Amino acid sequence: MNIVIVGGGFTGVQLAKLLVNEKNTVTLIENDEETARHISNQVDCDVVVEDGNNLEVLENHGIAKADALVCVTSSDEVNMITCSLVDAVYPDVLKIARVRNYAYYVNTASAEKKHANEFAEGRRRPLYGINYMIHPDVEAAEAITRAVENGAVGNVLTFDDSELELIRVNVERGSTLCGSYLKTLRNLTDLNFLVAYVERDGKSSLPSGDTQITENCTLGILLQKPDVSKVMELCGSKKRELKKVALIGAGRIGTTVAEKIFKPAPVKTKGISKFFGNLSAPRRSSQDFVIIDTDSVLTKQASENFPDARVFCADASDENFLREEGIPDFDLAICATHNHELNMVLAAYLEGLGVKQSISLVASSEFGTIATKLGVDVAVPLRDTVVDSIISHLRGKAVKEIHTVSDLEIAECEISPESKMAGKVLKDIADPGKFLVLLVRKPGVENYQIAGGNTQLNTGDHIVLITPGEESKKILTAFAGKE
Repeated sequence: MNIVIVGGGFTGVQLAKLLVNEKNTVTLIENDEETARHISNQVDCDVVVEDGNNLEVLENHGIAKADALVCVTSSDEVNMITCSLVDAVYPDVLKIARVRNYAYYVNTASAEKKHANEFAEGRRRPLYGINYMIHPDVEAAEAITRAVENGAVGNVLTFDDSELELIRVNVERGSTLCGSYLKTLRNLTDLNFLVAYVERDGKSSLPSGDTQITENCTLGILLQKPDVSKVMELCGSKKRELKKVALIGAGRIGTTVAEKIFKPAPVKTKGISKFFGNLSAPRRSSQDFVIIDTDSVLTKQASENFPDARVFCADASDENFLREEGIPDFDLAICATHNHELNMVLAAYLEGLGVKQSISLVASSEFGTIATKLGVDVAVPLRDTVVDSIISHLRGKAVKEIHTVSDLEIAECEISPESKMAGKVLKDIADPGKFLVLLVRKPGVENYQIAGGNTQLNTGDHIVLITPGEESKKILTAFAGKE
């Protein structure tokens, strides 16, 4: 693909790195000379020092032949105007914009919903010329919500409206699985699950039958939702019921999390995430939900929005306050302020005081690793959720969603008539270490099924697979056919 990126911040650079590694042609436009110089030293792509919201500049650097335009500058208006300019002259170019203004996002989503049929039938151009508008706070809030709904056992992926989930679980000393090999798991339990990946010393890898499960390794396990507690017990862990929840941060992300958890509305989404499936959850009682923020305006608004909650304008690091309100006895603390470093410290601090589990919003996956080492149960990397979302839209029509797990990628794609894998049985195309097919959904069937060695892939099948990031493009091309 030929992709033009406007904006050389974290998201633009990370996106460029991933796309270049996949052998795409990338042009990155950044108007700050010093920033552009640093990018040139980091990424092997064309870096242009000019204003990206200038159509002539874009034309001089290949927008006419580009497959996609991604606008991720620090200005929502620049991102939106740039997409609008390009759409007016080059409507076939895929246009993606990151926006941080929630009003822009909500109003656009509302208008698209109101005129959904007209957009679907192509009778209207996309609003602002943007095919996909991405709001970081919404992505992060949905990830946090999913973690809460699943007991904060780790980052969780769900698939369509099925009961299937991919959970991340640590193997404890003395557990039933500790010391066993994957090929012998069926001798230990009748539960139907699949180990998708193994993490050791901060590195993730695809397993084989000869992979040994050891103490303190972390497993990505694909299973039926009703079996979560039983599988966790096999790993020496337990899924706790989260009756008492403290939310630190009443800003946009915290408010969105609270709305999804305590004022749920049925939401149905297809594919992996956005972010990550059906996000409705049971409404909680007034005694178990606390909101804490240092901003009096935000806490006043939270009190009005959530009358059943206890809302405090206070410092969540004040031990006297925390003990007076009984917070150390809570089941879960969600740290979702816009100060990401504070979130990590607060989450670890609250667990040190006695809070059983914690979720922390962090800046990136690197900080997520640090948060995990500090004892945080779930770290949600804000920047990486945006990169994941953009990558998923750039994969093409056949590839539906992308999610990263360390250096692995989980993707959903459709088997096309051009696919090399059409008509093949999984055990005949197995390539240990290169990919692992997790799920298959046949045409006309609503939900996914866990794939087995005898599963045959046919044209029109939707599959979910996991593969190392550096192999992703090649593997997806093999399964989805033409790019």
